[in-house]
Amino acid sequence: MWIMKPPLGEYYDVNGRELLLHREGSGAPAVVFLPGAGAVGMDYWDAQRRAAAFTTSVFYDRAGTGWSESVDLPRSSAEVTDELDALLRSAKVPGPYVLAGHSLGALYARHYASRFPDKVAGLVLMEPAHEDYRAYMPRELVERWDAWDPADALPDELPGEILEFYRVLFEQETADWPADLREPLVDSHVSREWLLTGIREAANIEAVRDEIRAAGPLPDVPLIILTALAIDPFKQAVSAGVPEKLLQAENDGKTRLYNEFAASVPRGENRIVEDAGHVTLPFRRPDAVVQAIRDVLAL
Repeated sequence: MWIMKPPLGEYYDVNGRELLLHREGSGAPAVVFLPGAGAVGMDYWDAQRRAAAFTTSVFYDRAGTGWSESVDLPRSSAEVTDELDALLRSAKVPGPYVLAGHSLGALYARHYASRFPDKVAGLVLMEPAHEDYRAYMPRELVERWDAWDPADALPDELPGEILEFYRVLFEQETADWPADLREPLVDSHVSREWLLTGIREAANIEAVRDEIRAAGPLPDVPLIILTALAIDPFKQAVSAGVPEKLLQAENDGKTRLYNEFAASVPRGENRIVEDAGHVTLPFRRPDAVVQAIRDVLAL
């Protein structure tokens, strides 16, 4: 279902589909926020508005997600990055861009940079999905992931207590936001449709990883990774039954991976964020996100 009348943004036609994009600020390079799977552009509003104080700052919803028009999911990374390129042209957002990608959005950001190197001035990757992530994880944790069946993740009827649990979590993370933004965002996040969208979009993650592997090197641009280490209620909710020692081992593994990833490019850096988790990073530490954007622009 395509939910009309979002709290922020305008619609732009891209290949016959109406896509939501919100922009503030002025100047270049523009920063563009790429949401993770299950996230939407407005989740990055706090960081996006702060970045608008010093440059053009944009968030958007991919087709089939958030308040943009529906499309069958999943899609290839080539489709997603072609769409982003067309949307930025349609919305007349000046390039080159600093791409701020979160989780799955970080894979798309890297793919865009590899495909359109002249259009990218820098990368800020928040808790990035990575093609080698599993190789850095303990075997027991990987086996647990392999045993998880996404078909069982969302039954036809979600228990009210589960929905209320997620509602409270999202309300806590957006407690200081204006009510006209917070309320529709939280209501939509706890809808079955939006919960399913995150699962559907990431269903072809192995194919997307293969696209990244085949894409070639990144351009020589500044890269800052933000690694969030808090095992917060969101992480606990999606990791139910996983012992804390394994969650700590995941943190150790991803820190090693991101350190090596940052060291593999000429101007790369991995920054540790202790007081936020994978989902909550843009909500709890927009200041860390914006500082990384400032620093990428300065390099």
